[in-house]
Amino acid sequence: MDGSGNQLSLYERLGEETLERAVYLFYDKVLADDRVRHFFKNVNTAILAQHQYNFLLTVTGGPGAYTGRTLRDAHRKLVLKYGLNDEHFDAILENLKKTLEELGADYSTIEELLNAVNGFRGEVLNR
Repeated sequence: MDGSGNQLSLYERLGEETLERAVYLFYDKVLADDRVRHFFKNVNTAILAQHQYNFLLTVTGGPGAYTGRTLRDAHRKLVLKYGLNDEHFDAILENLKKTLEELGADYSTIEELLNAVNGFRGEVLNR
């Protein structure tokens, strides 16, 4: 809680610097993960990292708003042509969890963020 007794947002609890570091550490993990790295072949990860950062800002209640394509549109080809599914989504969540643990985020904050991201599963998987 802040000094006025209000609950801090995920963004405030994690902090901008942690979110920035998390995105790059996360992609290092994802690109080394045999379960999902093939989805990132021939992808400009610098641009993708910026989209991911903006998405995390939005999900955590940070400043600005995500303005990229809808998650459904951005992942449609991955689902239809390359078979993106729940197993892959779970691997992404696992890598995000490991990243946040490595950066020292507390358990409840990690769980809250993972639950928020998991709320987009259906959209990402085009259901």
